[in-house]
Amino acid sequence: MSSAVFAKSLTDSRRGLIGWAVGIALVGVVYASTYPSQKENTANLPEALRESLNIDATAAGYLHASVFGVILPLLAMVYGIMAGSRAVASDEESGQLDLLLAHPVTRTSLAAQRFWALTVGALAIAVLVWLGLLTVRSSAELTSVTPLEFLAQCLNLALLAVFFGALALGVGAATGKRNVVLAASAAVGVLAYTASTFAGQLDADWLAWLTPFHYYIGGEPLRNGFQWADAAVLVVASAVFVGAGLFRFNRRDVNA
Repeated sequence: MSSAVFAKSLTDSRRGLIGWAVGIALVGVVYASTYPSQKENTANLPEALRESLNIDATAAGYLHASVFGVILPLLAMVYGIMAGSRAVASDEESGQLDLLLAHPVTRTSLAAQRFWALTVGALAIAVLVWLGLLTVRSSAELTSVTPLEFLAQCLNLALLAVFFGALALGVGAATGKRNVVLAASAAVGVLAYTASTFAGQLDADWLAWLTPFHYYIGGEPLRNGFQWADAAVLVVASAVFVGAGLFRFNRRDVNA
């Protein structure tokens, strides 16, 4: 199978991808660097508040609750949704999809190659975040978290971005409408993040298991390393979204 669409997708998105990767990595590095000044404040919080926020004064606890618990996953989610919405729906709304499909490429191949380009982008972002955190690991007093534990969490960050990219691509392939993609994906993201964050406080821990954020960070990779079962859930869910979208994409009229 030709990889021309894959290569063209990466080429066309290279500037945006560089911006996303550098921006997300810088955000992670800046927030991680504040750990030395924040750990004493964290230790002084009431125990009940620390438990409710799932935060402690350790490096892993601080990064879990702030850097990888709030800022980076939300940015990864936005990246995934934006990249996924462009994979099919944007070209269809602009009228470019018909021209692309006039070439010797099937709908399945087109969407699949766009998905792999999205995945490579998510992995590139995760690698840059990992490298950035390693550069400040000593100066920010984060040495209690090993490079492999950082890598494990960054891998899950990439898989979270892929999950939302697959969701957006699937909805776009099924509907061909970018506004629907953005609205549906954002709604899922907000509801999932809210459920994951407040499930424990509502005595409804089972809710968290229904969200991608649980499989992204619930196994605490910053303490426990690679969580392959959680990663597998995100991979399988992403495949289901893409497969469902392709099933509908191959059976409907384009630009209809």
